[in-house]
Amino acid sequence: MAQKIKLILLDLDGTLLTRAKTISPRNYAALERCAKAGIHIVPSTGRFYEGMPEVVRALPFVRYVVAVNGAQVYDVKEDNVLCRAEIPPEQAAEVFRELDTLPVIYDCYQNNWGYMSERLYARIDEFITEPAVKRMVKELRRPVPDLTDYILSGQHSVQKIQMFFADMNRRAAELQRLPRVFPTLAVSSAITNNIEINAQKANKGEALRFLCRHLNLSTAEAMAMGDGTNDLSMIKVAGVGVAMAAADPALLTAADFITADAEEDGVARAIERFCFHEVE
Repeated sequence: MAQKIKLILLDLDGTLLTRAKTISPRNYAALERCAKAGIHIVPSTGRFYEGMPEVVRALPFVRYVVAVNGAQVYDVKEDNVLCRAEIPPEQAAEVFRELDTLPVIYDCYQNNWGYMSERLYARIDEFITEPAVKRMVKELRRPVPDLTDYILSGQHSVQKIQMFFADMNRRAAELQRLPRVFPTLAVSSAITNNIEINAQKANKGEALRFLCRHLNLSTAEAMAMGDGTNDLSMIKVAGVGVAMAAADPALLTAADFITADAEEDGVARAIERFCFHEVE
């Protein structure tokens, strides 16, 4: 008999959130129903906590958040970071030097905010066309004269490095190449035109393992839902791994179940099936 689901990790963009970055009524009702049943709802995102949409941060039943692709597990109620995995500044600078040779714009997260060189910030419109993503990037990045100089001068570790491509063929090639260039870092993608780089242990699967230990749960009692390659580790670790219909092919192969896409209440459909045993 299958384990009862007691914890759900939910990717945001492309999974829980619609293209307009809202939560549909059916998805919200499903989350609320889970909370009433004692199931932990855990947003699991590439964003830092303050960068999550207000509609997610306002959910009254969310206590834990897996942020920055697993670089941070955050206890919202206690305002406490339970664990972290970050990139040393010297290694981040090495990555920046490599990215300067590519046709991309890039930024990084540090201390729960985004930073980008002024020259790259000025080119955001060239590389990001989706209005909601463009608005988010502009609002959550602080332009600095030079990102490498800024990171090295402060000597604080980096939570995540992110780059955006205009050429999708080049992006596909770099998704294959960058892991070979930086074998001690984790390379993944969250949306269609980006690549993200984290510390090796900063992934959603490791965060899921940590949170299950923290809550005295088995990973078999967890369900994870996502659509990007940064969700692959948690899909593999969770007892039930769910991929959205439009997910990256690697997730479609690894998942235990494929649900509808974010615009068709895929999260609610999976919850109804695996948490409440209701099949359409």
